[in-house]
Amino acid sequence: MSVSKKKLVWLLPSILLAASLSACSSSSSDKSASAACNPTDLKTVTASTLTIATGEPAYPPWVLNDKPEAGEGFEAAVAYAVAKQLGYTNDQVKWIRTTFDGAIAPGPKTFDFNIQQYSITDERAKVVDFSSAYYFSNQAIVSYKGSKIEKVTSIAGLKDAKAKIGAAVASTSLDAAEKVLGLKPSVFNDNAAAVTALKNKQIDGIVVDLPTAFYLSAAEVKNGIIVGQFKNVDGADKGAGLLLAKDSPITACVTKAVDTLRDNGELAAIEAKWLTASAGAPVLQ
Repeated sequence: MSVSKKKLVWLLPSILLAASLSACSSSSSDKSASAACNPTDLKTVTASTLTIATGEPAYPPWVLNDKPEAGEGFEAAVAYAVAKQLGYTNDQVKWIRTTFDGAIAPGPKTFDFNIQQYSITDERAKVVDFSSAYYFSNQAIVSYKGSKIEKVTSIAGLKDAKAKIGAAVASTSLDAAEKVLGLKPSVFNDNAAAVTALKNKQIDGIVVDLPTAFYLSAAEVKNGIIVGQFKNVDGADKGAGLLLAKDSPITACVTKAVDTLRDNGELAAIEAKWLTASAGAPVLQ
């Protein structure tokens, strides 16, 4: 049934007023949400300060020279990028150190967020909060200087070299070696057994997740190198998130900051700088 012109004229001011009030309400809500995510309103451990924790020591390429305050290294750079998104200057950031296990235990925290390659899991989320993922780990191949795959730069080159590659049984690394690299790797009971085989030069390389590759090539394998990294095929991987106290009042704001950095490409740029170029882990295509 149509509305008469006379009645429509009478209703029009009410409709416009309602729309105006709705718009003001939405705008006020947006401003309120925005205001909550700044140093003045965020309920941090110390007012107007963002307290960030990492390990002691903190290792490259995550943090260079064990000095997160310098902002050099992947996670140090990510931490400062998140702080900037939240409105903090570098001078308003305070660093503290924690153990890995201590930070993830239930209870109050002395930090606002902790960044130590914490994988997001349902079990951990029962006692702590996580931001959205700032990093998804690729797989990588660890070898040694002088091996037949030292200078390989592509997956095709890896196959051409007829390299003997190892991986741990029932691991995502084994799946990736088979599905992405198209290889039939030697299977070991665990990474330790694969490392032993690599040290004895029974194999040319082992497939592990990239964080493990950094450690093995630097600390376990003599003259160790990372030949390259490639995409992880494990769809269940939820990535690494910033760790916060359970039900932290700033979790939503920290997540929003991480999401913004992901969407605007800054996370990808930080990863390319610190985990690909500087860290010597080129991407195998």
